[in-house]
Amino acid sequence: MLKNVVAVVLEDVHPFELGVACEVFGLDRAEEGLPVYEFGLVSDTPGPKRTHAGFSVDVPYGPERLAGADLVVLTATGLRDTYPPVLVDALRAAVDGGARALSICSGSFLLGAAGLLDGRRSTTHWRHAAEMARRFPLTTVEPDVLYVDEDPVITSAGTAAGIDACLHLVRKLQGAEVARAIARRMVVAPHREGGQAQFISRPLPEPGVDSLTGVLDRMRRHLDQDATVDSLAALAHMSPRTFARRFRQETGTTPHRWLTGQRILLAQRLLEGTDEPVDAVAARCGFGNAATLRHHFGRRLGTTPQAYRRAFAGPAGTPDARQEVPLPGV
Repeated sequence: MLKNVVAVVLEDVHPFELGVACEVFGLDRAEEGLPVYEFGLVSDTPGPKRTHAGFSVDVPYGPERLAGADLVVLTATGLRDTYPPVLVDALRAAVDGGARALSICSGSFLLGAAGLLDGRRSTTHWRHAAEMARRFPLTTVEPDVLYVDEDPVITSAGTAAGIDACLHLVRKLQGAEVARAIARRMVVAPHREGGQAQFISRPLPEPGVDSLTGVLDRMRRHLDQDATVDSLAALAHMSPRTFARRFRQETGTTPHRWLTGQRILLAQRLLEGTDEPVDAVAARCGFGNAATLRHHFGRRLGTTPQAYRRAFAGPAGTPDARQEVPLPGV
């Protein structure tokens, strides 16, 4: 169930992170056949709240609005020494009553203050990770990932990672088509894996330095083929060691993990948009057989290909449905 959504706003709220919650859950997209959420802004007391950028936002609801919420979004407010006890209590009661809680950037500290990170993995903006681990020693902070789903608590890193976490939750609860449609309206990628690195040391090629764009494109076009670091390094005219280092610099992960992620994305699209047997899907994606595909689906998505298809499959479309499903990134 994802119908009633509230976003928590405190003084010095960061406008972008608040805007993420408003954009994903606060727009009426009924004309596009998409879900419409009951969305509201909540604080410890109703009234105008100053943003980090200097202007104010009018917050109409107090903590009582959290009762009955399906999702509470904790937006970024910077680091605070204390949080309003009435809001902490209302947040804890909402989660105990069945709500999910999703933090963006430093919103994770409010989750920690409510004891909702205890015994769970979590993340936050990499600049705040050490401080969060110090303040809340009962959580395992993962400082290098985009988001962590420890249902019913989802934590995400700074700024754009909040978009990823919100779309991940929509995809999980309402299906891939809904998440894709919202992402298309926002002009963002519909899905980035939570384990992707927050910080990439060289996100754009330096002037005069060859990037790996051509190799990445080839890998996407030939996901059904075996690829080793040695063979990929040869394509890039690099030594295997140099290639592996450059690959991590440009993508934030290893060649094997990146390739597995791309294969899973293609498998998801095929399972959603075609009626091909799982063995055929596995072969097209480079997993070889259904057993290997099931293994990776279980590790990455916590489900099986058959269960994923039952949850997210739409009409297969044309008789040659495989032509309707583009490769990831194309």
